[in-house]
Amino acid sequence: MDISPKVQEYLAEAYRLAQQGGATVSTSDLAEQMDVSAPAAARMISRLSESGLVEHEPYRGIRLTPAGEREALKSIRRHRLVEAFLVNVMAFGWDEVHDEADAIGAVVSDVVADRMEALAGYPTRCPHGEPIPTAEGVMPEVHDMPMIEVHAPTDLIVSRVRTHDAEKLRYLADLQLIPGQPVTLVNRAPFHGPLRLTIDGHEQVIGYELARVLRVALAE
Repeated sequence: MDISPKVQEYLAEAYRLAQQGGATVSTSDLAEQMDVSAPAAARMISRLSESGLVEHEPYRGIRLTPAGEREALKSIRRHRLVEAFLVNVMAFGWDEVHDEADAIGAVVSDVVADRMEALAGYPTRCPHGEPIPTAEGVMPEVHDMPMIEVHAPTDLIVSRVRTHDAEKLRYLADLQLIPGQPVTLVNRAPFHGPLRLTIDGHEQVIGYELARVLRVALAE
């Protein structure tokens, strides 16, 4: 089976879903993530299974084989390197690069991706804080947690911002809630209430829904 850009996209999304919710990925979840019908996703899964890229367990879902995971990590690496290149070298905003990286990353060669990596300063994370797999196919470990699960008061570092919504990203940037930013969680209201933060000495209040996209690490 040819490893086409569409195949790589399916494998990359299956990898991401597996990291979020367990080893197996359901057809319905993959279809939703790919914005296709369940029958269309099922047909692709059948092709991936026949090619040895996934193992399909009826009624349980799919899991990537070692070969499938390698292809998924290649795709994720190219996408995140392109995002870093667009921001670090070409001065795009972090709210502008996801769709562009989808288009460019699908066709860029490994040689070009490596050159982008060098020009971008050998980043270890994309502009949104997600780790960039190595050229050898190793996904670096990131130890962080959802901000909405942290008990207050706690000193934190913003680790990852898990949204592609351009409006949310612009708003978070205005608040300085970007990867690497120190922040103190002062108070978290119960029952999905707002969170009160201190950022560079200034108090900010954000809603629960916005806080859900933030992953944080404990400040050392």
